[in-house]
Amino acid sequence: MPKTSSFPERLKGGKPVMTAWCGLPDPSAAAILAREDFDAVVLDTQHGSIDLAASLQAIPLIAAAGKPALVRVPVGDFASASRYLDAGASGIIAPMINTVEDARRLAAFTKFPPVGERSWGAYGALALSGLEAGEYLRVANGLTVSFAMVETREALAIIDDILAVPGIDGVFIGPSDLSIALSGGRSLDPASAEVDKALDHALARVKAAGKVAAIFAASGARAAELAAKGFHMVSIGSDISMLRAGAHAALAAARA
Repeated sequence: MPKTSSFPERLKGGKPVMTAWCGLPDPSAAAILAREDFDAVVLDTQHGSIDLAASLQAIPLIAAAGKPALVRVPVGDFASASRYLDAGASGIIAPMINTVEDARRLAAFTKFPPVGERSWGAYGALALSGLEAGEYLRVANGLTVSFAMVETREALAIIDDILAVPGIDGVFIGPSDLSIALSGGRSLDPASAEVDKALDHALARVKAAGKVAAIFAASGARAAELAAKGFHMVSIGSDISMLRAGAHAALAAARA
């Protein structure tokens, strides 16, 4: 949580924010990627094997590299979202936000009053921000972002209503699950024409609302395409996919 500029300000700075995506349970994996030229690091506690304890160790390691940390929480685990913010995370990504009530519950746990109902306990965040308790409380809602994941037909149909919920700073598109939903479970194709059409619609609605559009990309090439579309934040691949790609490249060079 660098003091020079808040993460929400960086997201709206005009240049796409490129993030690493980490699911490995060893906090050093996130720390290593934070030392690369990524703008931020996402810890995936939904589908990754990294848990609460390891994430709480990773957040200050990421901050030590001058980068913000975000956490994707498991479905409906809004209480943990508050704990990650208390530890100094700069953002929360919440999956399967399919109703306005889902969005309201997310905002309630991630924003202090009067916007939400987040309770006090931000001791890690105080250490990383360098702010006194009263000052942190005053500005905290503007230092962090709450992303509602849009990855189903239901969420896509009410995206305007989700974006209108106070405390929801933007949406994070899950293109793989969206492709499954749009195809009725027949295919997994996050770069299909049908998904791209949905992305254009979602992006237009987010920009009309003046909020932030984020998305996952399976590769750097796809990340470039999505950044060109106008997404504010793009998460690239994963620590596992990068490890495998590096291994494949090294072996191919060795055996050439």
